[in-house]
Amino acid sequence: MKPKVALIAHDRKKAEIIEFVKENRKVFELCELYATGTTGRLIQQECKLPVNAMQSGPFGGDQQIGARVTDGVIDLVIFLRDPLTAQPHEPDVSALLRVCDVHNVALATNRATAEMLIIALSERLGLGYYTPREA
Repeated sequence: MKPKVALIAHDRKKAEIIEFVKENRKVFELCELYATGTTGRLIQQECKLPVNAMQSGPFGGDQQIGARVTDGVIDLVIFLRDPLTAQPHEPDVSALLRVCDVHNVALATNRATAEMLIIALSERLGLGYYTPREA
């Protein structure tokens, strides 16, 4: 069964999450992807990968992903957040972090942690260890 990975990014991190997905395409193409609305649309357009897109963050997309974590659907969450200039309309990581902690689901909030999770996931998928930037 394919691992189910959720992807969320604050506005100023959208370009970074696109770059991250492109660098790790070998892993992400073996996963079922979920994302908040705008992030999901950008991943579909820029990376040409299928994404189960939720609502945009301001309309509750992060809460929809949280509900899927609660239901045992999501295996891993990558939420690239902007800790310095996040806007009031952007998703708040605190509720999602709590849900992931309660249900023992890994959540990365920055690029370095996301890279470590992708390395672990690549091994689990039988791709062996690789450096994401080599992808």
